[in-house]
Amino acid sequence: MEEENRETELMGRKLSEIPCFRNTFLYSISSGLGAGIVHFLATSNVRRSGHVAMASYGCVTLSYWVYCRYNFSQQKFKMAQLQSALQKQAVYEGTDMENTVFREA
Repeated sequence: MEEENRETELMGRKLSEIPCFRNTFLYSISSGLGAGIVHFLATSNVRRSGHVAMASYGCVTLSYWVYCRYNFSQQKFKMAQLQSALQKQAVYEGTDMENTVFREA
């Protein structure tokens, strides 16, 4: 028997294919849990510790998601530029245009 490889989907997209998704939620869950436990140990206030944990989870999720996606899009843009330059290099290699095109860049 073959096991079916079921993956969780969000709005028709597999979660494993979304860049930054895994790291964002691993960091946010652990920071929320840690902040809640530390706050509980410091104050013994269960209700406020839950609020601190959820606030920490929300803040870390939002901030790390923005940071990670920004870096991902910057890296993707730079890779596209590099790919374009390599394609031009392959086209102009061995011609007179090689020296003029790549000196300007």
